[in-house]
Amino acid sequence: MNRLFMLLVASTLLVSACNKDNYSTEPLATTNPSVTGYGIFSVDGNGNLVMNGVSVTNTPYHFDNIIKAYPNAKMLTMLDCPGSEDDEANLLASRKIRQAGLNIHVTATSELASGAVDMFFAGVKRTMEPGAKFGVHSWTDGKNDATDFPKGDAMHQPYIDYFKEMGLTQQQAEDFYYFTIYAATPNDIHWMTQAEIDKYGLLN
Repeated sequence: MNRLFMLLVASTLLVSACNKDNYSTEPLATTNPSVTGYGIFSVDGNGNLVMNGVSVTNTPYHFDNIIKAYPNAKMLTMLDCPGSEDDEANLLASRKIRQAGLNIHVTATSELASGAVDMFFAGVKRTMEPGAKFGVHSWTDGKNDATDFPKGDAMHQPYIDYFKEMGLTQQQAEDFYYFTIYAATPNDIHWMTQAEIDKYGLLN
C-alpha cells in the first residue's frame, strides 16, 4: 500500500495514490549498499538534516547514507512532504530516524500529508511553527479502502504497531490511526486543526 497525497500547488489539484500491489509481504532489507546519494534528504548550514519530497522505496537507504555522512545531526526538518509511495519503506525509514535519535521540526510553511505524518512521529522531540499543516486520509488497495476493513483487522496492525513503537500507548495508537482513516477518503484530505494536533499527541 502507498500512503501518498500529492499536493499540486500550481493547479491546487489534490490527488491520492495508494497501491497494495507495491506492499510486499516479504521482510524489507535494512541495508542496500548499491543505493547511493541522499534522495529527498539534504543537510543545512548547521549540519542538521532536511527532508523535502515523497518517501520512496530507496528512502531508508538514502537516510542510511546521509546519517553516515552527518552522524552528529540532531534535528530533521520536514518541509513539503506529500506522503509515501511505499509504506513498508516509509515505516522502515521512520524507524531509522528514531533509532538515530533525531528530533523533528516543521516550519511555518511545512506541509506534511499521509505517510509523512506517520514519519513525523519518529521524532524523539516533535515541534512545529504556527502555520505548519498536517494532512491525513484513508489508504486504499485499489479495491478496498482502509475503512472497508473492520477495526481490529490485521490490515490495520502495521500502522498501530508503528505508533506504539514511537511511544504511543495502545489506545493512543488506535485512536490516532482510526482517526486518520475516517477523517477523509483516499482521494481527499483532512487538514488537522490545532485541537486535533494537541489531542492526538503530534507534538511532545
